[in-house]
Amino acid sequence: MRNISLIFKRAWRSVVMVSAFSAFAVSAVNAQDAAEGRTIFKQKCSACHALDRDMIGPALQKVVPTKKEEFLLKWIKNAPALIASGDPEAVEASKFNPGQDMTPFPTMTDAQIKSVLAYVAEGEKKPAGATTTEAASEEVSGLSIAGIVAIILVSILVLIVLSRAIKALERLILQKQGIAIVEEESVPVSVGIRKLFSNKKFVLFFILCLVITLGSFGWMGMWNTGVHTGYQPAQPIKFSHELHAGTNQIDCQYCHSGAFKSKNASIPSLNVCMNCHKAVQARDNYDGNISPEIQKIYTALGYDPESMTFDKTKEKPVEWVRVHNLPDFAYFNHSQHVVVGEQAIRKEKGLKPEEPVCFACHGPVNTMEEIYQFSPLTMKWCINCHKEAEISGKDNAFYTKVIAAHEKIKKGEKITPALLGGMECAKCHY
Repeated sequence: MRNISLIFKRAWRSVVMVSAFSAFAVSAVNAQDAAEGRTIFKQKCSACHALDRDMIGPALQKVVPTKKEEFLLKWIKNAPALIASGDPEAVEASKFNPGQDMTPFPTMTDAQIKSVLAYVAEGEKKPAGATTTEAASEEVSGLSIAGIVAIILVSILVLIVLSRAIKALERLILQKQGIAIVEEESVPVSVGIRKLFSNKKFVLFFILCLVITLGSFGWMGMWNTGVHTGYQPAQPIKFSHELHAGTNQIDCQYCHSGAFKSKNASIPSLNVCMNCHKAVQARDNYDGNISPEIQKIYTALGYDPESMTFDKTKEKPVEWVRVHNLPDFAYFNHSQHVVVGEQAIRKEKGLKPEEPVCFACHGPVNTMEEIYQFSPLTMKWCINCHKEAEISGKDNAFYTKVIAAHEKIKKGEKITPALLGGMECAKCHY
């Protein structure tokens, strides 16, 4: 009997382990499919479709669940042919936007289409960082408040229990002494509360709890004053970092060249945009018209796409809204961190080789449809990084110069400020 029990236990453990592993494997595959589907969706589908709203095509999260996978595979590969064949479901689908047929994708494999469908079913996740620091802060704040409330409730409960215990002991002593116990008459709640607040110990305890609660809320409020993690203002032109830096893999330096050679990263001029958008106009996605956002660039530059000429009298600046804004008394030099401190920052933040060092502070901008403040940018946040980042003088041009300067000092040779970085623009032009 014991052997049977042991065999059953082993078999049960094996079944549980296999089931858990299978569930983990399936979830991992589904997550990978959704991630791949997101990339494909941004490349091939996002021009006409959105997940949660109608565009040229319908909102996919409303339509896809109502269709069978077999139909969707045929529809995505060659919708015009499916409509021409007289398929009633295809004909009905074509009525959403008459005259605008679904673009065929014959080169997409069934696996790729299923990955897109997995992404549509899963939906767009909020960038964890956008709110990583913010979420952590909110979690800590939430735990602090919950802790305070729990302490107060437990304290009240302990007081009630002790009060009842004291009364029970008093009754027991009186009974043993043979003293008659007079039962207390029930009194209204309002009278009971007034009586409770006439107790000096209770009043002191209540005031102490109130001070601790209000002080905690005040402290958390003051601590988060001026912290703008997650700040995401609306911009005059809907520029997608996800499309440009993510899907098209344009290097950050191409637009923000100032980050590698000056204090400021700089906002690129519209001339940089025109390097591509003289040719790239996204007409195919807007019934032969120029994309409205690209048209805003042309309008700001006074550019006529038909004659390909500029009218200086029509130029006007684009009023971008600043996202990352440090106080005037805080000095931050982009080039010093991006060039000199790159390796130390990469190691400290655990960046991958293919990820730009910009991600350390600005987060994964290649996944942001609209840019937002990723990091808190507080003094504490900066100081913690300065305390923990490990600087290496190996293969670092700046520290090589410093070492060379020290060697000259030892030999009594001439030293100039230029040798120690005194020719950097940011030294004087704050």
